[in-house]
Amino acid sequence: MNPAVAEVAWRGADRAGPPAYDVDRVRADFPILSREVRGKPLTFLDSGASAQKPRAVIDAVSAVYEREYANIHRGVHYLSARATELHDEAREKVRAYLNAAETREIVFTRNATEAINLVASSFAARRLREGDEILLTELEHHANIVPWQLAAERAGAAVRAAPVDDDGLVDLEAFEAMLTPRTRMVAFTHISNVLGVVTPAREMTRLAREKGIPVLIDGAQSAVHLDVDVRDLGCDFFAFTGHKLYGPSGIGVLYGKAEHLEAMPPYQGGGDMIEYVTFEKTTFAAPPERFEAGTPNISGAIGLGAAIDYVNALGRDAVAAHERDLLRYATARLSDAPGVRLFGARGEKAGIVSFLQDDVHPHDVGTILDRDGIAVRVGHHCAQPLMDRFGISGTVRASIGLYNTREEIDRLVDSLHHVKEIFG
Repeated sequence: MNPAVAEVAWRGADRAGPPAYDVDRVRADFPILSREVRGKPLTFLDSGASAQKPRAVIDAVSAVYEREYANIHRGVHYLSARATELHDEAREKVRAYLNAAETREIVFTRNATEAINLVASSFAARRLREGDEILLTELEHHANIVPWQLAAERAGAAVRAAPVDDDGLVDLEAFEAMLTPRTRMVAFTHISNVLGVVTPAREMTRLAREKGIPVLIDGAQSAVHLDVDVRDLGCDFFAFTGHKLYGPSGIGVLYGKAEHLEAMPPYQGGGDMIEYVTFEKTTFAAPPERFEAGTPNISGAIGLGAAIDYVNALGRDAVAAHERDLLRYATARLSDAPGVRLFGARGEKAGIVSFLQDDVHPHDVGTILDRDGIAVRVGHHCAQPLMDRFGISGTVRASIGLYNTREEIDRLVDSLHHVKEIFG
């Protein structure tokens, strides 16, 4: 691990009270943050789409290919055994990160999207019959809508969405009322990728489980911003992706309760997911290997393990406190910015601010911000039904990472003054 990480990014630990988070030391661990964009210091406020990578992760992935790469689970030679060991260690790091009961409940996928597709195809599809329903919320990312639509269409079932209010908060009464004998699956986001709103996931899961309805939680954002405990949440499945958690792209995670995974058929066929193959019949390996056909993203899993090590070394509570401070600061500054309309500014939130400025198209705002070296996300954020709920086509989204600073929020607000000057 990067020596800077081993010291842990704290300043003033010898003083009474909570120590201060040394964001400058953290930033030094991210090589890309030292570059300029269009002659301006890079201000990266798009971590909600994909976070930047610390040197510890970059070095871990490089080390795999430079010194320890071979295919896993199949070779008897040293490199294969070593790569297998590192891959297995990464699975254990994910298990501990989520507080899952055992490593066989951790399935490596390409991303959260594939994890949700796996559950929709292998678990939900077998439960669905004509007239059944799958309950989502209006907050969902397309990745937590389309797989369920595909599964429902094949079975003659229907997808329904629990409403949210004008602040993006889930209407719990409506949600509970929509849990009927026809509801065969519930799936919802833990944190809205558009608004940053934290859903009452534990309560929603409890309501569904009391009626015997299995629950999948989309944790693509919450695995980054919250201290997730899948056993405390009580969910049946939980999906997240490595690239938002400061790890490599192309690696994701599905947590599934062991009893569900044991009963589920394979999602894909191929090597390493089998027990024995003949032309007449194939028997399949136990989870998680049953759902990991073919050569996996070996370096990606190891890099994800390194990212988890990095975040744990900083301290998840410390990171969360830093991000909460930035979120409060950004909300206050943007509330006072010229012509800015915030979305989802009430309730429990994490790391994301969405807004519009006057009647300026979000893409125009994003283009002007880019001229000032500021990276944000603009558009519908793969959540078109939520945009329809608010009667808009898209927003500007600034998303916060553990390396962002108040000075970067100030740069964002200053650049919005440039937008105002240009468009009036």
